[in-house]
Amino acid sequence: MSPLSAGSAKAEKPKAEIGFVAIDPDITLRRMVVRSPESKGVVLFLHGFPETLYAWQDIALALADDVEVHAFDWPGYGLSSRPAADKFPYAPRDYARVLKDYIRAAAIDRSKLTIYATDIGALPALLLALEEPDIARAIIVGDFAPFNRPQYMYESLQNLKSPQTADQTRANMNKTRDEILENAFRRGLPQEAQFEISPAFKDDMAQGWNHGGMTSADAFYHYYSHFTRDQDYLEDNLARLKSSVRVVWGESDLYINKAMGVEFARKANTGITLLPGIGHYPHLQDPKQAIAEARSSIR
Repeated sequence: MSPLSAGSAKAEKPKAEIGFVAIDPDITLRRMVVRSPESKGVVLFLHGFPETLYAWQDIALALADDVEVHAFDWPGYGLSSRPAADKFPYAPRDYARVLKDYIRAAAIDRSKLTIYATDIGALPALLLALEEPDIARAIIVGDFAPFNRPQYMYESLQNLKSPQTADQTRANMNKTRDEILENAFRRGLPQEAQFEISPAFKDDMAQGWNHGGMTSADAFYHYYSHFTRDQDYLEDNLARLKSSVRVVWGESDLYINKAMGVEFARKANTGITLLPGIGHYPHLQDPKQAIAEARSSIR
């Protein structure tokens, strides 16, 4: 066999394809797809604040041997559209519609789909599952606020929930963008547990913070202005949740106390995996754990 033919015989490594897909006249999402030649299932990763789809790139490539992976920037983050809030309110229930429309636009087979959702991505996934129990074969959620329990939340998040302090909190977040992007992922962790994110991921968040006339902090603010309503809806209707849901939580989460996860797991009649020494971003702090969780969901 010649060197040329030998090289051709080698399977090319899957690559992360980053592009755009329109889901309606007002919203175009930037998305990442990693296609697998031997796909056993599909995992759709949903990011939180202040992340973008780059949070999942390394994990996606690690899964690509036998898993097709999707991720997208929520409206208000990265390079996805940012309609005016009077046209798109940025509420969790609006993000649930975005999620549904993405699954349709990407032609994902629901029977093979796992949704892995963290932070602001988790409540929309559960709201969608209430209405469409077959939206995915499995849903993994963690480190989010399913219920209106401000006492379990970091001070700035409590302040976003209060109309008296929300506007000033948004202004402060925009003013301190650089500090947030530098420290959000390691805040509250001891020195030995702190970790770095890739320069490409950090640059992407910085470049996408102010895109299309609205900042990511503004989108976060609008999400929170409807947050309590949608949390109450989930709690009031939790008995209707029939989808297969698993809960994974950083035991040392500074932003959303693990008590929130324990309560949700109990009320949703499912178990919870608490990750010792892990904070609010388990997929960044311990990506091997996230890979294992995602892979186990498709077996």
